Amino acid sequence: MGVEWQLFESGPADAEHTVLLLPGGMCSARSYLELTQQSSLSGLRLVAATMPGHAGAPSPDNYSHEAYGRMTADLVAEKGADVVVGFSMGANVALELAEKKLFTGPTVLLGISLSLPDESAFFINVVRSSKVLGGVPLALMKKAVGPMVKGIPVPPERQAELAADFRRTSTRDMRLGLREYLKWLESGEDHAAMLCRSGVPTWVVHAEKGDGGLTVAERQTLEACSTVKIVTIPGSVFFLPNEVPDQIASVINDAVAAVNA
Repeated sequence: MGVEWQLFESGPADAEHTVLLLPGGMCSARSYLELTQQSSLSGLRLVAATMPGHAGAPSPDNYSHEAYGRMTADLVAEKGADVVVGFSMGANVALELAEKKLFTGPTVLLGISLSLPDESAFFINVVRSSKVLGGVPLALMKKAVGPMVKGIPVPPERQAELAADFRRTSTRDMRLGLREYLKWLESGEDHAAMLCRSGVPTWVVHAEKGDGGLTVAERQTLEACSTVKIVTIPGSVFFLPNEVPDQIASVINDAVAAVNA
């Protein structure tokens, strides 16, 4: 069954380079609006894609990382993307592409969790409790997003748009998708080592505080890897593409420069 992608494209249609942007969980393609407005990216074709089952997009047949990787690889090929950028859960999909070598071009991972210790304990407890309490904890989590979005330095109407994306994600899709995500986190696989072995040129971006991080062992592995660069954004930031789009744009330009390197 084909995937009905909801896309938001910007930049020249005939640009030399195309960048695929994968949003975070419960976020739509338009969550990348602030990033696409950066003048330093004006020469690039930017294709943002709402992931199936998020922000009201049609549900997928399979919520596993493997399934998301396969369907996204098809989109990469269709759009001719030569750089892939993912934020949060979108970064996990981009990681799947790299690990399985479904895409071997420059890859940017924003705010990614590679293992259970990287993820918020509160978030993990909410997902686990949904196994017993059904959709109630997840419905409450959706309501809690409003105050978080208000911290993003954008106009109130834009904050309202971002919050609305979260509300459009069905609790059923959240429950099924997050259970697969938790299973992935609990697998015990060394994703830092797997990423390094893939040989894919990758930028791993985290803020000093606010968006999770890396374990000491993961950081040591990635710092020793010749194909991975760790980028640390100063301060406390959670919604990286929205709060610090200029700094993320700089990383993307570095990734684009590596296409023909």
